[in-house]
Amino acid sequence: MNNPEVVVLLANAAAGEGVNLQRAHLMVNYDLPWNPNRLEQRFGRIHRIGQKEVCHLWNLLAKDTREGDVYIQLLRKLEAAREALGDKLFDVLGQLFSGRSLRELLMDAVRYNARPDVKAQLELEIEGAVDQHHLEELLAQGALVRQGMDAATVEQLRQQMERAMARRIHPHYVHDFFIEAFRRLGGKLNPREKGRYEITYVPPLLLDRNQQIGVGVPVQGRYERICFEKEHVADSPRAELVSPGHPLLEACISLVVERDGSVLGQGAVLIDERDLGSEPRLLFCLEHGLQDGRKTRAGQQQLISNRLQFLEISRSGVVSPAGSAPYLDYRPLRDDEQELVAPLLQESWLSQDWDALVLQHAMTTLVPRHLEEVSAERLERIAKAEREIKARMQREINHWSRRYEELKLQEQAGKQVRLPAKVAKDRAEVLTSRLEKRLAQLQAEAQITAKVPNLKGGSLVIPAGWLLAQQGQSDPQGVDAAARKRVELLAMNAVFEAEKALGRMPKDVSAERGRGYDIESIDADGNLFFIEVKGRADGADTVTLTINEVNTGRNASGSPW
Repeated sequence: MNNPEVVVLLANAAAGEGVNLQRAHLMVNYDLPWNPNRLEQRFGRIHRIGQKEVCHLWNLLAKDTREGDVYIQLLRKLEAAREALGDKLFDVLGQLFSGRSLRELLMDAVRYNARPDVKAQLELEIEGAVDQHHLEELLAQGALVRQGMDAATVEQLRQQMERAMARRIHPHYVHDFFIEAFRRLGGKLNPREKGRYEITYVPPLLLDRNQQIGVGVPVQGRYERICFEKEHVADSPRAELVSPGHPLLEACISLVVERDGSVLGQGAVLIDERDLGSEPRLLFCLEHGLQDGRKTRAGQQQLISNRLQFLEISRSGVVSPAGSAPYLDYRPLRDDEQELVAPLLQESWLSQDWDALVLQHAMTTLVPRHLEEVSAERLERIAKAEREIKARMQREINHWSRRYEELKLQEQAGKQVRLPAKVAKDRAEVLTSRLEKRLAQLQAEAQITAKVPNLKGGSLVIPAGWLLAQQGQSDPQGVDAAARKRVELLAMNAVFEAEKALGRMPKDVSAERGRGYDIESIDADGNLFFIEVKGRADGADTVTLTINEVNTGRNASGSPW
């Protein structure tokens, strides 16, 4: 929330997750949730990155009531456990009670507040739930999937993250899209401080769309400040970070897709200014996803991975990858070029069934590769989780089963026991049920299948060289295509030699369109360098950078580029 007119926000449980409330620093819980983990989740709404004030939290309890006494006892035990185990305790609050839930305990406290035996049992169950050994077991279960990576795997993961960082859509691609889309939809937005904007008017259609798509957080009628980069959030006045998942951005995306999505299927004509060749080609965009055996609330299979990919097809039918967003480096056809292109649009090769070829290539190449990449990591993680969960939970089940037998014998002998045998039996049964459910869930996660690829749209890409030939012109820089190619190869070779001289291992990745750089180079410490090569003939005074190259450089500003 970033509305300067709001001083006090009265909220129900819906504000406990998914909203950023760090503009506030004081919180009062006027109702206490059944799950104590919700307290931490609620506090996390105000105690988050960018908070400048010391945050305070008050929990209101009914004085001199049994349920209040039980909750106070629980909170005191949790505070003692936090001092011993640290803040990681909050990761497992929702799993504390392996027998009855906290709700059931509180209800018993209300119903049977006059019975000493019930009071004693409640105290024992709370004591057992917050027992340090029990908490350490829960923390160990939560850590199992993060353990066991060797140095090579960690290094590989780090490099993958660096590549992903250089090619991420936020903040720069998101910034460009949002500014254009928001203004086209009737919104009023004005630049203020560096990297920050004020939104003075959000059109009703965006407010309505937000309610329709149900993101959960309402879109405001105005925003004092918004920004797209984290470093601009904490300035005064505080700014709302617009990134994927933000309700205003999601509403814009939904409306743009609804209004203009059909245009993708109609196609377009684009010009590739960097290509001085003479062969036009087709660019296709397709989407394909993977799902597992779990079900969503709507009864559909859970989507676990989704990719939007681009393919280019030559006149002769050769299919090649086109990178992540090649269209950003192309420009639309100008009005004065329409007449030159008209004869090309009538050529017979354009009317062939290219859609079928694209889908066939996707089914035989892209989808299997996607499935293999996701399954390899996912199935290994699931198998390890299954082994660890079986070992840990079976050990705890065996413990409570043995404890039940011991307590039952003591009760039959007429001995006074602090913990009733039935409590131990119930815990063993609940743990067994939980183990069965968890294993069933893991089996469902392992059932990975591919969805049918969906062709989203296509366009005709015309090289600038073809267009220049139709106009009777040559390369505006005075260098023919073959000579330019030789210059680029010389530049690449020079960079390769320079990198090797520095002790690095360079790799040519220039064949993949839209990557934003030509060479990846790794030094002896595993550091990854992204290098864009620009070779120019003697006398040339112009260096051109594409949108993808510029944004990749900006994204990788924290890494060598």
